[in-house]
Amino acid sequence: MEVSERFWNATLEELKSGCYEEGEQVICLLCGKKLEKGIIYPDDGILYEAKRFMRVHIEKAHHSVFEYLIQLDKKLTGLTDHQNNLLKLFHQGKSDGEVQKEMGIGSASTIRNHRFALKEKERQSKVFLAMMELLKEKDSHVPAFVELHKSAKMVDERYNITHDENEAILKKYFPDGTDGPIKAFSKKEKEKLVVLREITKRFKSEQIYTEKEINHILQAVYPDYVTLRRYLIEYGFLERKSDGSEYWIKE
Repeated sequence: MEVSERFWNATLEELKSGCYEEGEQVICLLCGKKLEKGIIYPDDGILYEAKRFMRVHIEKAHHSVFEYLIQLDKKLTGLTDHQNNLLKLFHQGKSDGEVQKEMGIGSASTIRNHRFALKEKERQSKVFLAMMELLKEKDSHVPAFVELHKSAKMVDERYNITHDENEAILKKYFPDGTDGPIKAFSKKEKEKLVVLREITKRFKSEQIYTEKEINHILQAVYPDYVTLRRYLIEYGFLERKSDGSEYWIKE
């Protein structure tokens, strides 16, 4: 199961901790890093067992689960920019008065109203989640959709892709198998998304690539590697430094 798929199927407790256990491994829900149970991991002169060291990893690599989640696209979190900013300040432990001054809005009572609205959103989310869980028991016609990648930047109808559609598109554009080249690069957004997602599998997570290395890998996929590289960044699969000196998979 891919990192994004496991992320969206995680329990609330797993999401809060940022990791889950599978067999003899502890796996980071945010990037897929795996630690073996029973192995001691050293860090700054301190020895950690796997589950505790995963907390160290999350703190160093992602700062915190909250900070990772809050930076997701608003189409994924359901938060407005205003609500996002409020939650960041609340998480920093700021008082209502401090939040009001920093955001320059209303008064401390205005911030309390925003807190109430967020609490209402929490209640609505719990009820909706319960209804969706109950729906799964009755709705036998729901198609199996391909999960969104967490770094998606443009969440819209192009992500309305079932597993059957995904497989059909891959067969169409990778006639020699998904390890081979594509015969064309579609202008249709949904097909483009499926192809780009598959190409991303050729890169290793947590590895830093130079532009030359990126180009070399993409040239084996399609002659116009520059276009592929641009769209991989545009769709949120690849991230890079502003000067183009380093590229990496965006988890």
